[in-house]
Amino acid sequence: MHFKRLSDVHRCNHYPDPEHPLLTLFRCNPLRNVASYEVTADFYIISLKKIQTGEIRYGKTKYDHESGSMYFMKPQQVIQMKDIALEGDGFEIWFHEDYLHGHPLHTQIKKYSFFNYELNEALHTSPREEQTMWELFDKIDLEYKNNQDEFTREIIIGHIESILKYAQRYYKRQFMNRSMLSGGTVTKFQDALSAYFEQGLLQEKGLPTVAMFASELHVSPRYLSDLLKQETGKTAMDLIQHFLVSEAKNLLNSGRYTIAEVAYRLGFENPPYFSRLFRKETGFTPTQFLKQQEN
Repeated sequence: MHFKRLSDVHRCNHYPDPEHPLLTLFRCNPLRNVASYEVTADFYIISLKKIQTGEIRYGKTKYDHESGSMYFMKPQQVIQMKDIALEGDGFEIWFHEDYLHGHPLHTQIKKYSFFNYELNEALHTSPREEQTMWELFDKIDLEYKNNQDEFTREIIIGHIESILKYAQRYYKRQFMNRSMLSGGTVTKFQDALSAYFEQGLLQEKGLPTVAMFASELHVSPRYLSDLLKQETGKTAMDLIQHFLVSEAKNLLNSGRYTIAEVAYRLGFENPPYFSRLFRKETGFTPTQFLKQQEN
C-alpha cells in the first residue's frame, strides 16, 4: 500500500479529510491497537509513541524502540507495523516535502541524520524532553485547527524545525550515554578492524566497509559513524582509512613488498587508488614515503 495523498491516509484510518493537503496531525489512542500492515508514503513522519508490544520496521530493518518514544521517517521508505500496542498518549505529524517549499527547512531537513538510519534507533526521551515535544505539537495543533491565514504555514514550519533541533540535541545526549554504556565503541570497532586484518580477510574479502563492522556491532552504519564521531572526532570511514594507511606504512617499512604488493595485501584492487588514499592521509605518495625512510 502506498500513500500518495494525505486523504488516503485519513480514509484508511476512517478519519475526516485533513485540514491541509500537505500536512496532517494525529493523536494516538493507547486503547486502539494497530493492525499489521506494510506501507510506503510520500511524506515525512515525526511521531512520539511508547510501544508496549509489537514491532516496527523501517527500510526493511527493525526499529529499536525499547523504552523509546520518538521516530523519524522520510518519504519513499517501507514502513511495517506488526501487532502494535501503545502505552500512553502519542502523536504523529505527517507532511509532504512540498509543504516546505521556499523555506530553508526544505534543504536543511536532509541534514538531520536521524531520518536516515538503516537499522533505526528510536529517540529515548526523558519526561521533561517529552513534555517539550508535546508543547511544540500542541502549538502546531493550535495553528492547524484555527482559521489558517498567511502566517500559519511559517509558524507551523518554525515549530517543526524546533522539534528537529531539540531531537538533534537529545540524540547527541543519547549517543553520549550509549557511548558510556557501550564499553567503548571505539575499542570494539578497532578490535574488529584489527581482527579483520590479522585473519587475512583483507585479501580474501577486500576492503572493509562501515556496514560490515556496524553489522558486527549490531548498530546501523550511520549510527556507528555518528557515535564514533562523537567519541573521536572521526567517522567510521575515517578510522578505517587511517588504519589501512598505518598498516601500509608498516608493510612498506619492512622492505619485503613492492607498493603494488602492499596495495593488494590490504585489499586494494587498484594500486593507484591506494596511492591516492595514502597521499591523502600522509601528504606523501608511497614512493615519496619510502625515499624519506631511506634518508
